[in-house]
Amino acid sequence: MQMTSEQLAWKIRRHGIEMTHLSGGSHIGAVLSVADIIAVLYADVLHYRVDEPEWSERDRFVLSKGHAGAALYAALAETGFFPVEELKTHYANGSRLSGHVSHHLPGVDFSTGSLGHGLSAAVGMAYAAKKDGKSFRAFAVLGDGECDEGSVWEAAMFANHFRLDNLVAIVDHNYMQSLDFCENTLELEDFASRWRAFGWNVEEVNGNDHDALRAAFGRIAARDNHKPSVLIADTIKGCGISFMQNDILWHYRFPHDGWEYDCAVNELHQVKPEGVEDPYTPNGIEHPTLPTETDDIGNDHTYSHTWDTAYPEPMRRVTAQPGTAERIKPV
Repeated sequence: MQMTSEQLAWKIRRHGIEMTHLSGGSHIGAVLSVADIIAVLYADVLHYRVDEPEWSERDRFVLSKGHAGAALYAALAETGFFPVEELKTHYANGSRLSGHVSHHLPGVDFSTGSLGHGLSAAVGMAYAAKKDGKSFRAFAVLGDGECDEGSVWEAAMFANHFRLDNLVAIVDHNYMQSLDFCENTLELEDFASRWRAFGWNVEEVNGNDHDALRAAFGRIAARDNHKPSVLIADTIKGCGISFMQNDILWHYRFPHDGWEYDCAVNELHQVKPEGVEDPYTPNGIEHPTLPTETDDIGNDHTYSHTWDTAYPEPMRRVTAQPGTAERIKPV
């Protein structure tokens, strides 16, 4: 029996904790924020055949935020593309499960990790489908910080110009990137208006709400205005593990032995859906190690916590003389 999206999302989170714990690999915060999006896609939206990974009419999927590859690996394993046991080789020398997404695995259409490339690849796939008279769709999941890349907006212009209504971009908008909040790094807002200005249909939903995601994908599929569509999915970085949520530390950190791993596992067990089994710790952790007052938990780890990005002098715009360029100078 196929898992529900809720069951699959839980499995993605549980595998993500285990994979990064065993490997010492990073990006668990990004894995947790995108888990619901990927689960809904693989349980309810994408057309694919597990026994025929190269089926010509399959929907194409590109995880452009390739650093969250553990989430995709878990979804592919749980839907039957390769054995679940192989997930334990994540990051290992010689493994097919590299730290960023690898096309050497069945079910992966494009290797990713260098940010800003995935949407362009998906645009090419959608354009090829139109040229070849194929009915498949192309989906790309991007990070919000990734949208600082100029190549994203070049691809957006191309997609609108060629009316690629078979293209869907999903932005995992967890408001954090690398070392800080997005708005402290390079301002994105008004994010939806930017996509509309590039000619795209825009949906804005709670990206951790499965019903909202399914409804949004349904509205996108029902549209007939010959435009590409973007779903801006508001999510929580580290969603599902309380001490990881909205803490930039967990962009790069992995759950270490002790309270980090134990507490993460037990928090997931508190919300485990009916009918789901944990292949690693079937009953959770009976005597978990708990954090102490000296442990680094609940602290602000953002770069801007220790660095103020304000300009050293207030700036004002000066009206130029006729025939000269406008300029800006300190007050």
